[in-house]
Amino acid sequence: MQNSIELKPSSKGIALRTAAAVFLLCLYFFPFFLVLINSLKRKVQIVKYPLRLIDESGLQWGNYKAAVVKMDFARSFFNSLSITVFSVCILLVFSSMAAYFLVRHSNWKSSKVTFALMMASMAVPFQVVMIPLISIYGGMFHILNSRTVLVLMNFGFGTAMCIFMCHGFIKSNIPIALEEAAVIDGCNPHTIFFLIVFPLLKPILSTIAILETLGFWNDYLLPSLVLGKKELYTLPLAIRTFYGTFSNDYGNIMAALVLSMLPVIVLYIFLQKYIVGGIVSGAVKS
Repeated sequence: MQNSIELKPSSKGIALRTAAAVFLLCLYFFPFFLVLINSLKRKVQIVKYPLRLIDESGLQWGNYKAAVVKMDFARSFFNSLSITVFSVCILLVFSSMAAYFLVRHSNWKSSKVTFALMMASMAVPFQVVMIPLISIYGGMFHILNSRTVLVLMNFGFGTAMCIFMCHGFIKSNIPIALEEAAVIDGCNPHTIFFLIVFPLLKPILSTIAILETLGFWNDYLLPSLVLGKKELYTLPLAIRTFYGTFSNDYGNIMAALVLSMLPVIVLYIFLQKYIVGGIVSGAVKS
């Protein structure tokens, strides 16, 4: 029997890696820290002393009040929330269904071609189809300025990546024996997917939900092309109202940025444990 030798990292090596990780963490969070402290200062203090922790006149909570009023925060928040929630929900359901079908019918030539085309579409930048897309939907069909249209566009642009991630997860983590046992018990294909397969996709679906929520919540380009009416503005579009031609209200901008970040941070805190596990499970085939 061969003796296995376990190599333990030295305490010095652990200390160096820990120090490097802490340094990178501080470097990454420094811009967020600047936004937070400057959201509680006057404009003149932000321009002259951006690194000062507290304004000379004290904490300027009025920036948040002004931001809420000027950007119509309640309406913008509702627009962002409704668009993000509906976009993510239909992506999770329909993409997982499509990925399941492609995996279980991978021997079909049509399935192979469809999956290959979806993967190829991921390499096409949005800017390539941006002008034709808006010209067709706005110039020919006149159906812009609609939250529903934006949700459908989000679904179309996000489908390929979601199917790719679900495809790898189903292929490597969900044995077909479970479905065969369900068939013996009398389950139909819809029951098998929604009662057996779909609950097992929780890790990868949580990962997709976080990634897509971040993308849709912070997206500026596509909503700016689709939503032209002020009452339909999402949070990124509403923050634009603080930018003037000759000057910018930095205090209100920082406060608005903090308010727009909070919902995504809360979502990440609740679902963070699924991110790494979902990505690894979807990428490694057992």
